Amino acid sequence: MDYSIGELAKHTGVKVPTIRYYEQIGLLPPPTRTEGQQRRYDKKGISRLAFIRHARELGFEVEAIRTLLSLQDNPNQSCSTADRIASARLADVEARITSLNSLRSELQRMLAECACGRVAECRVIETLANESHQHGRLD
Repeated sequence: MDYSIGELAKHTGVKVPTIRYYEQIGLLPPPTRTEGQQRRYDKKGISRLAFIRHARELGFEVEAIRTLLSLQDNPNQSCSTADRIASARLADVEARITSLNSLRSELQRMLAECACGRVAECRVIETLANESHQHGRLD
């Protein structure tokens, strides 16, 4: 059974322009076409697109996905490259979590110190103004 690009989009939750983009950059192989040049995808195409979608949801960059797909296409090789790619992504996620925890702490501090009065006394506005002066110095 094969699917049109619209059916593939509905089945996978990936938008048609994104599917075309993945074909253009070589993540998806060129599909077979009908006599009227309509794209047709088989179950292998659906599986590959699902792989790409899941990898994107996990935040992998296109080149990392390209490498992972190549590994998937050649399953007899060592998985050390896949492990290295996943480890790098995990490090990125952990760094982002650290950054978000700092952001949360700063926001909690600003709100805890808020006078809840007039804007002239607002700790949120004051903190943002002070931080913008410190980070945006025009020396």
